[in-house]
Amino acid sequence: MLLNILAILLNVLWWIIIVQAVMSWLIAFNVINTHNEFVGQLWYVLDRITEPLYRPFRRIMPDFGGIDLTPMVVLILLIIIRGPVLGYLAQLGVQAGLA
Repeated sequence: MLLNILAILLNVLWWIIIVQAVMSWLIAFNVINTHNEFVGQLWYVLDRITEPLYRPFRRIMPDFGGIDLTPMVVLILLIIIRGPVLGYLAQLGVQAGLA
């Protein structure tokens, strides 16, 4: 049960990062405008959710100019957590008789 909730939360976080990355590209190429109230609020909320995740990686990653690879690094980390780590935790739960 707890692993299912964690898997759902990681899936939601995955999509939040994808939407934020696509939105950042659209803003960078002036396809959408942050002066629009809805777009500005959505961008603010997505930034507040993702920035704490990105901050530790931005400290150690080199500067690539205008390209931000931090979302990709966080997505790869989520793949690692969602796959092997959750599988291992589920296996431990079965062995302990919790599942």
